[in-house]
Amino acid sequence: MKPRILKIDPRHIDLELIRQAAEIARGGGLVAFPTETVYGLGANAFDPEAVTSIFEAKKRPLDNPLIVHIADPKDLHRLAENVPPEADKLVERFWPGPLTVVLKKTDLVPDIVTTGLDTIGIRMPSNTIAREFIAASGVPIAAPSANMFGRPSPTTAKHVIEDLKGRIDLVLDGGSTEIGIESTVVEFMDGRVIVLRPGGVDVEQLHGIAGSVEISSGAERTGRSPGEYPQHYSPNARIMLVEDGHFQAEEALSAASGAGSRGQKVGIMAKQEHSALYDGFNVKVLGPENDGRVCASRFFHILREFDAEKVDVIVAEGIPERGLGLAIMNRLRKAAG
Repeated sequence: MKPRILKIDPRHIDLELIRQAAEIARGGGLVAFPTETVYGLGANAFDPEAVTSIFEAKKRPLDNPLIVHIADPKDLHRLAENVPPEADKLVERFWPGPLTVVLKKTDLVPDIVTTGLDTIGIRMPSNTIAREFIAASGVPIAAPSANMFGRPSPTTAKHVIEDLKGRIDLVLDGGSTEIGIESTVVEFMDGRVIVLRPGGVDVEQLHGIAGSVEISSGAERTGRSPGEYPQHYSPNARIMLVEDGHFQAEEALSAASGAGSRGQKVGIMAKQEHSALYDGFNVKVLGPENDGRVCASRFFHILREFDAEKVDVIVAEGIPERGLGLAIMNRLRKAAG
C-alpha cells in the first residue's frame, strides 16, 4: 500500500498540506519530506516510539544515530549544551543549509535519537518546505534519509516510494532536491573543527570560516555520525570504481569490456569529458569533472536509474577530490564497498 503523497510547489507552498503533514508527525507518524540535500524520513524527535519506528521502517541498525532538524536556530541551545564558539560561527554562516553540528545533547533528547551517545547531530535545512513542516510540527524532527538502510539516498519522492512503500504514512513531494548528497557533519575538539562526514558544505568553505579544519580518519570516532558504515549508499548492481587518473578512461573501458564479455549487463557512470569514449555502452553522464555541484545533483539519481535498468555492474569514474568532489568520492567508495 502506497503512503499518501501530497504534491507541494516549493515556490507557492500550500500551508494546508504542511498542516496535514505536521499533524501526522505530532501524532507519532512518519513523514518523508524534501530538504536541499536528500529526502528525509521525519518523526517527532521527542517521541521515542515514533523515532523507533524510523529505525524499523528503514531497517536501520540501532547503533546509527539520527540527525535532528530544526526550523529556529534558537532550538540549537535547547537541544545541545556547551556550544563552543566555533559551532556558533559555522552556524551563523551556513544555517540554514547543509551543515550538521555534533554537540553534547541535553536531557530533552531521548537516547534512541542518538543511539545512546551523549552527543546529538543538529541541522537547520534551507529547503523552505522542510522548514515550514518542522515549524508547523512544533517539535524538532529526527530524520535520516528516506530510504532503506544502505541504499542510495533518495533525491525525489519516487525514490522514497520505491524503498518505503507501505512502511511510512506520508510523502511531501517537493520535486527533486537541489544538492543531491547529504549534509556535512562536523564536531568540535579543543578549538578545532573535525569533519566526520563530508557533504553539501565543502571543506574549503569551512576553512574560510573556522581556520583549523581536519577530516576524521573515522577509526577513533566510529558511530558519531551517520554514513560511517564501510559499505553504504549501494545500488543493487556491483560498482567497479575507477579512480581519477591519467589512464582512467582506458581502465574503465577495460573493466566494462571485461564484465560484458562475462555476460554481465554493464552501465558506465562517466565524467562529461570521457562520455564519448564509451561508444556502444550504456553511459550516464555524472557531470564535468570540476563541477561538483552538477555531479552531486546527479550522483544518487544515476545509481537508481541503473538499478531500474537492472544492470549487473556499474563502472564508475572517480572525480577529483576538490570541493564537493570529496563528498562524492566518499559516497562512491562506500557504495563500491
